[in-house]
Amino acid sequence: MSSQEGVIDEAALLRLAREKSADARARLAATISDLFVEQGSVLSDRERALMADILRRILREIEISVRRQVAQALASQENLPRDLMVFLANDEIEVAFPILRESRVLQDADLIEVIRNRTQEHQLAIANRYYVSAAVCDALVQTGRQEVIRQLLQNGDATISEATMEYLVEQSRRVDSFQEPILRRAELPEDLAKRMFLWVSAALRTYVVDRFRLPPSVIDDLMEQAAREGIARTVEEGRTRPSEKLAERLARHRAITPELLISALHDGEVSLFVSLLARLAEMREPLVKRMLFEPGGEGLAITCRAMGFPRKDFSVIFLLSRKARPENARTFKQDHEAAMAFFDRIVPSAAQNVLRQWQRDQDYLKALREVQLGPVGGGQ
Repeated sequence: MSSQEGVIDEAALLRLAREKSADARARLAATISDLFVEQGSVLSDRERALMADILRRILREIEISVRRQVAQALASQENLPRDLMVFLANDEIEVAFPILRESRVLQDADLIEVIRNRTQEHQLAIANRYYVSAAVCDALVQTGRQEVIRQLLQNGDATISEATMEYLVEQSRRVDSFQEPILRRAELPEDLAKRMFLWVSAALRTYVVDRFRLPPSVIDDLMEQAAREGIARTVEEGRTRPSEKLAERLARHRAITPELLISALHDGEVSLFVSLLARLAEMREPLVKRMLFEPGGEGLAITCRAMGFPRKDFSVIFLLSRKARPENARTFKQDHEAAMAFFDRIVPSAAQNVLRQWQRDQDYLKALREVQLGPVGGGQ
């Protein structure tokens, strides 16, 4: 379907696009994808835009088997409109899979958006990509889904940052399936492998010894350390530091959001939640822990209001935070209603003043008592 003036016959494409039958739609989709594959390097910008526009419109109306064939044909092509590939990447997983695995057109922001808004199957496809950047790796780890993280660890083409690797090493204390793929990562430093030596199986200990050529004296020291310090203390000390490092890295990239805080609490990562909120609000972690565990949740409400969190996000954070402490089920609903009423009455400017006092480490209770409240029913 070519013309003398250009690579394609635009009029013929438009005529075919006007046909509404399923067969015509399928033939048109196949024709356009074939043109992209065979003539993509010589198409003009106008021709490429026209074809992409037609393809986007008809893809919504054709059956999934045809969409899958189009995606398979286009997945490895590099001279394609980005918005078309984003459209396919967000389709059902049968269609999106080859695009997510192979497309070099998709950018990190596109992949992170898919991770946050599509299914676990989409996340697994991204974890298996030919290349996964550090930012995309972080987004996959933040899902908290063990199968996704395990798949990511098994991908030798994934670039896992030092802070995220250290965090996953600590997670491997409780998630056995992380241990072997972590130990087989080429970038795993010896100090982290030695740390894992204290809790992995005998077979994996042998692997660590062989890979890093640890002398018997070092092995003896590691075993003595485990006996002396105790596994419980090692877990507690190791859990906080990686969480703090991950939170610090996310803060540098301004990636801490209410959604991320909610995800941390939902997954039971209380230490990570504390570190994230402390970095975001620029407060000391002990103060964040205090407000997280206080019965009424007033400090948490003030902090969320000061940072402009939506009402619904504070509601979820409060409810999840109650799971982090023993709670009488009979007062659960009442406590939630009281916390929401308090949140609604907080004057945002007053909350920001209180937060500034807490950032300077001034008296917690004094600032809490002095917060200015608006009339009942003043929430947004």
